[in-house]
Amino acid sequence: MKFAVSLLAILVANWLLWSGHFDNLFLIALGMGSCVLCLLLALRMRIVDDEGTPIQLGLIRPFLWYAPWLAKEIVKSNVEVAKIILSPVMPLRRNLIRVPTKQKSEIGRVILANSITLTPGTVSVRLQDKTILVHGLNVQGSADDISGEMGDRICKLEGCDRIDKTGVGGASAGTSSDNGANT
Repeated sequence: MKFAVSLLAILVANWLLWSGHFDNLFLIALGMGSCVLCLLLALRMRIVDDEGTPIQLGLIRPFLWYAPWLAKEIVKSNVEVAKIILSPVMPLRRNLIRVPTKQKSEIGRVILANSITLTPGTVSVRLQDKTILVHGLNVQGSADDISGEMGDRICKLEGCDRIDKTGVGGASAGTSSDNGANT
């Protein structure tokens, strides 16, 4: 029930923000009706749950705390990829690496996989159980970034009690058995 109420609140706030209609009561009523209709459809499809409405992450915390850091990392990775591409030698060390995750929920692992893909030079190929298969242009840099601060920040974002420093979050470089060869 708390997910339905939070989804309705998010839908109403989003409609009011995007429509800009605050003076015409008829339009506001139609907007509220459309929000309720969307909620009823989502409830009928049974997609209103902790993944569809991740209120456990908070409404503002991801945008104030994680998004600016991720934007900075994207810019830094863009510069690194540009250096690699513009270099006459092109020092590429492409490979597939398996990255064990330490996030406690599926939404945390999805956020990590999407953040890896948003960062230039890395692409999340597969998310399976608690492991992400990642293709990187430069395996050395990719392993350091993925196993380090990004995973810790997402773990903190989802409210992990403790962050395991025993190697669970570390990345393992090497060939993948999925394709049988380095790329």
